[in-house]
Amino acid sequence: MAEPLTHNLVHFTRYLRAQGLRVVPDTTTDLMEAARIVGLEARNDAYHAFRAVTVSRPEEIPVFNEAFELFFGSGRRFVKPREPIELEVHRRGPRVHVIAPTTVQADLGDQEDSDLHEQAGASAVERLATRDFSDLTESEYAAVQLAIARMVWKPADARSRRWAPSAGGSKPDLRRTLRQMTGPSRDLMPLALNAPKPRRRPLLVIADVSGSMERYTEMLLYFVHAARGRLGKVEAFVFSTGLSRITRELRHRDPRVALSQVGIAVHDWSSGTLIGEAFAEFNRGWSRRVTRGGPVAIVISDGWDRGDQAVLRKEFATFARSVHRVVWLNPLAGRAGFEPQTRGMQAVLPFVDDFMPVGNLADLTAVVRLLESVPKRKEVTRG
Repeated sequence: MAEPLTHNLVHFTRYLRAQGLRVVPDTTTDLMEAARIVGLEARNDAYHAFRAVTVSRPEEIPVFNEAFELFFGSGRRFVKPREPIELEVHRRGPRVHVIAPTTVQADLGDQEDSDLHEQAGASAVERLATRDFSDLTESEYAAVQLAIARMVWKPADARSRRWAPSAGGSKPDLRRTLRQMTGPSRDLMPLALNAPKPRRRPLLVIADVSGSMERYTEMLLYFVHAARGRLGKVEAFVFSTGLSRITRELRHRDPRVALSQVGIAVHDWSSGTLIGEAFAEFNRGWSRRVTRGGPVAIVISDGWDRGDQAVLRKEFATFARSVHRVVWLNPLAGRAGFEPQTRGMQAVLPFVDDFMPVGNLADLTAVVRLLESVPKRKEVTRG
């Protein structure tokens, strides 16, 4: 029993880590000790012991419950990990067969006691970092997804309209000053100060799901799903010949289920591209509802457009004025000799703050670094 249990707990820990729980490789040892203390006869006892070891926040409990059921089933004793789950969508849409950590482990080598990153190998991660998303094999695609889930980063804060106590603040806090006059420092009458309270800046993602963008958009939607816990409010839309809001679908904690629901909700996946009409629909129906708080807008598209360029320029200019910053990600921009010569790119570039490639994991890392350094004040430089 010891060897299968160790095998189970190693991959159980890795899976929880990939889902965002704050566990470390040593957590496996703690789980083994918990199993030794409470025994394995009563599943309920093991459940609560394992949850006490791995869960540190109430919102992590649903993730833990799903992982526990996935790895240990509903029986009284522990079993081997179940086969990787694949959710099939019988229509055009994002691929949702996200491979569980056990499958990636089989593809990259069986190293039972190593950390997930060590299992994949630093050299393998570096090799995949520069591989174009459209050229990845199925096992490489899953490994890149795990690397995205393990990214550690903190988005730049925005200035809130609220104020908070601060020793180096610029605004006197008279109420707190008067309150302190009744304490031991009343004879000195120290002046209490406030400073603007930082807040997480919202993120707005609008992604092109036309045929030429399909593979890249799948990976970037996985990135958006994985980054939800690090960001403030996140709104997500996709467009092809029309605009579809997918914020609700991406809220599901399991990326397999989330992307499956996106595929069901979006009816024009892999169709043509009408960028101007999509942004016109956003400006009319969604702008006032989702751009409060000055979000950073990430637009993901290669710029190929068969709509009216005058409409695109007008509507994108309106869109740019409603957000804090516009970041345009083009998967083709990193290729040798690339020039943004398409009509769509020429129409929107005057209103774009940052134009970046996003064809591989290294490009995505550069996007993360940008989101970590977004200035608090809006820089009005667009034409």
